[in-house]
Amino acid sequence: MPKATAVWLVDNTSLTFEQIAEFCQLHVLEVKGIADGDVAQGIKGMDPISSNQLSREEIHIAEEDPKHRLKLLEPKVEVPEVKTKRGPRYTPVSRRQDRPNAILWLLKSHPELKDSQIMRLVGTTKPTIQAIKERTHWNSPNLVAQDPVTLGLCSQIDLDAAVKRAAARVEREQKKAGKGAEKAGSLIPTEETIGLTDTQGDVTGGGEGPTPFAPPQPSEDDMASSLAQEARDAMAAPEQVEEAPDADSVFAKLKDLKVEGESTEGESAEDESDKDGNEDEKNSSDG
Repeated sequence: MPKATAVWLVDNTSLTFEQIAEFCQLHVLEVKGIADGDVAQGIKGMDPISSNQLSREEIHIAEEDPKHRLKLLEPKVEVPEVKTKRGPRYTPVSRRQDRPNAILWLLKSHPELKDSQIMRLVGTTKPTIQAIKERTHWNSPNLVAQDPVTLGLCSQIDLDAAVKRAAARVEREQKKAGKGAEKAGSLIPTEETIGLTDTQGDVTGGGEGPTPFAPPQPSEDDMASSLAQEARDAMAAPEQVEEAPDADSVFAKLKDLKVEGESTEGESAEDESDKDGNEDEKNSSDG
């Protein structure tokens, strides 16, 4: 209420119009009009001393020195700033029908963006984003991906800032995941292994010191070199090629087999004839 303060200063002090105008942020002619009664008629003056805007010493100094500028007192009580909760961006009614197209463009072009970032950029809600993701939106068949900047739903600066923050977040997550994988696949330092073995010996009560280490496992380079050496040895070894069978040798073997078969048959026939003769002689002697 600068005019109410100016009314009080005009009525109760001998300050110049320039000093009052500068302190109350008014024009000099407006302060003159207040003094003449042409301006601020019916406005009750407000005491700046009781409202902790000025001190009596400051007013006395300014009255004695016309060039002195009035200084506002610093507040003794700190009033906390009221933080207003930021809601979704306001979108004009004429452009709200373009929001699904902009959401589809953001989901395709910048999948690293969070739903909350898309909500702030376009001024939409999470159910709408989820429906477009799952293709359950009522106008899903007719949606066409369009840049929200060209549609006028957000500025290029806001879009670049959101994409930059999302890229930094993804990079941090990837580094964190990479460090976890390296830690899981790396060997335990010597100090930790010695500490573990010492604690194991103390717990078991053996009192014989640390347990011996397991035999060292061959490294990947050693395994690769051994496999390469085996491959070279296999290539250098002469291959044993089976010779193709000769036709003459095959027929000779068959002929030998045939002769052996005939000889065995003749011997068996002679044995049977001798056996029959012996039986006849035996029968005749019995008769």
